[in-house]
Amino acid sequence: MSDKIKSDAVFGLARHFRLQWEDAQQNYVLLFPEGMVKLNGGAGEVIKRLDGKKTVADVVAELQAAFPGVPELEADVLSMLDLALGKDWIEQKNSL
Repeated sequence: MSDKIKSDAVFGLARHFRLQWEDAQQNYVLLFPEGMVKLNGGAGEVIKRLDGKKTVADVVAELQAAFPGVPELEADVLSMLDLALGKDWIEQKNSL
């Protein structure tokens, strides 16, 4: 796991964001009062699993089951979480 993101950390969307599937764009988007962020497929798959209850390890395991054989999946998830945390899209809820 990342130095910044621990396997037992639990994340959820920051209060002012809402995740939504946009049919017109065929992507997940993050909606917030000032606008919208279009997420690529991988980012949407990570963010939609952040329910404030699952640990980072749980999310990685779910993604590995859903997308078997994807190389460096854990590293990609951690990078996405680092990015989302840095942009204040997500917030840490608690740790076990």
